[in-house]
Amino acid sequence: MKTIRLTTSQALVKFLNQQYVEFDGKKERFIKGVFTIFGHGNVVGIGQALQENPGELEVYQGRNEQGMAHAAVAFAKQKHRKQIMACSSSVGPGSANMVTSAATATANNIPVLLLPSDVFATRQPDPVLQQIEQTHDLSLSTNDAFRSVSKYWDRVSRPEQLMSAMINAMRVLTDPADTGAVTIALPQDVQGEAWDFPESFFRERTHLIERREPSQESIRNAVEMIKSKKKPLLILGGGVRYSEAADTFAAFAEKFHIPFSETQAGKSGLESNHPLNLGGVGVTGNSAANKIAQSADLIIGVGTRFTDFTTSSKLFYAETDVLTINISEFHASKLEATKIVADAKVGLEALSSALEGYKSGYETEIEEAKSEWNEELTRLKNIAYTGEEFVPEIKGHFDQSLSEYKDSLSTELVQTTVLGKVNELIAPDSIITCAAGSLPGDLQRMWISNERNTYHLEYGYSCMGYEIASALGAKMAEPDKEVYAMVGDGSYLMLHSELVTSIQEGIKINIVLFDNSGFGCINNLQMDNGIESFGTEFRVRNPRTGQLDGDIMRINFAQSGAAYGAKTYEVYTMEELECAIEDSKKQSVSTLIDIKVLPKTMTDGYDSWWHVGVAAVSESSDVQTAFEGKESQLQKARKY
Repeated sequence: MKTIRLTTSQALVKFLNQQYVEFDGKKERFIKGVFTIFGHGNVVGIGQALQENPGELEVYQGRNEQGMAHAAVAFAKQKHRKQIMACSSSVGPGSANMVTSAATATANNIPVLLLPSDVFATRQPDPVLQQIEQTHDLSLSTNDAFRSVSKYWDRVSRPEQLMSAMINAMRVLTDPADTGAVTIALPQDVQGEAWDFPESFFRERTHLIERREPSQESIRNAVEMIKSKKKPLLILGGGVRYSEAADTFAAFAEKFHIPFSETQAGKSGLESNHPLNLGGVGVTGNSAANKIAQSADLIIGVGTRFTDFTTSSKLFYAETDVLTINISEFHASKLEATKIVADAKVGLEALSSALEGYKSGYETEIEEAKSEWNEELTRLKNIAYTGEEFVPEIKGHFDQSLSEYKDSLSTELVQTTVLGKVNELIAPDSIITCAAGSLPGDLQRMWISNERNTYHLEYGYSCMGYEIASALGAKMAEPDKEVYAMVGDGSYLMLHSELVTSIQEGIKINIVLFDNSGFGCINNLQMDNGIESFGTEFRVRNPRTGQLDGDIMRINFAQSGAAYGAKTYEVYTMEELECAIEDSKKQSVSTLIDIKVLPKTMTDGYDSWWHVGVAAVSESSDVQTAFEGKESQLQKARKY
């Protein structure tokens, strides 16, 4: 057997260079590059290997381990999971920073390869710098935290273990039914150890991403169910996009006259103006989709995980039959569905062929629901602040005048109106990214996707801080398109470090920052459940009360972006917004548009419910009322 003497790190880099995927006859390199922040745990191990002989791998310098891993997740998501990035960190806090990103990837079934350094396998210098010592188990390290958020986890304690670890890593990374974060922990001493690796380990490997065919029995059962129903509703999930099944999905909906709604991951799988597209469904859905969902006699979920936001905490499907098409047996089995375990495209094709002669019983309901929503959408896009008598969209227990915020933020801008204008002004093929706060709800309801695969939301984990890093990853995936990160002030403060990486690499991204001086979405949830505003607005501590109920904070986010080298804009009026968007298109460097908006001017819910744990005991009558309302809704919802 021919062998090559290499360090573990050198062997890893050589192996990564030889991985390819093939999908529908198209073959491409699987691992584009490596994001890294070097520290004592990896700089002389993986760092040495990447410096000496990186092969085709491109090395990118991150600024925060969580941020760079978010960028890697976004890259793979925008590439429809056909190409990925690896991420290398040092031991200890560098590794721990990536745990959140691992959870984000796994929750969304997005492949990312994480290579955190680990403590010494020999234990000779223990406790090394940044090592946690567990007195009950010396084998534990920070990296064991990845076990609960990874689809595959391994620790390479000897060089020869690298082979089985990486072959299994590739198995999971290329499995569309069960992919997510793959974590390979690499003790820093083992990274530099040499071993005689067999040459066969470094042969070119092409991983075939197959389209799983449905069973005849499952198609037969699905046809029987659909034919017994008059008003089915399709749900377009992220799996439709990853399967690249948009045309097939559209043909199926059109052939049988079945309307469809979208999840956050599925939105822009088809254009918003498709006559059967009702828009977002569920807690962050609009009135059209939610109205049809509640009157449907069958829900057909294609490539969706049926999260609580999609099902309105199972309120919508309390007694409705469910049919699923999903490549994952686990997700296909949810809600006791009649299931087709298959790739979305071939599953729909097989079902379409077997369903000949069927047509739904919808008459004018689809058009009426869409027309009603379009009127509401027009209203949302044209709301203007009118002074003391102005009634914001989010009412609840909010009885405070917005004049304080108007004066503190020097703005009269309404969030829904701003979003409508941004949607109108940016190029139709632009990609928007978002993840958390009130913006995902506004976007799923209001955003018009004129072209496919331009709406990039991370809402499986709704991870604050994903937004700006994801814009970098999406731009790396599609460099010819403008990319806009839609981000609230809270998420911007949480993590915006990869803005610097974008400037370093000359990869232009655009940050559209909505500043309402607080965690507005959670403030809404808090107050809607009877609790007075507490710890969710950005206010200074009041010396008279000792609480965070003093003056509203005023932060100039534009200045922070300018300090990094971005082109920035301060926006307080619609005219300034238009000028900023148009000028940002002319820039070659990353831009930041700091928009001050009034709180409580985002969209409210539309005929949906979200189950949150309201206090069962409280001195507040408002909290008691909220609890009773929650219990009442829970009685109507499916229990499991």
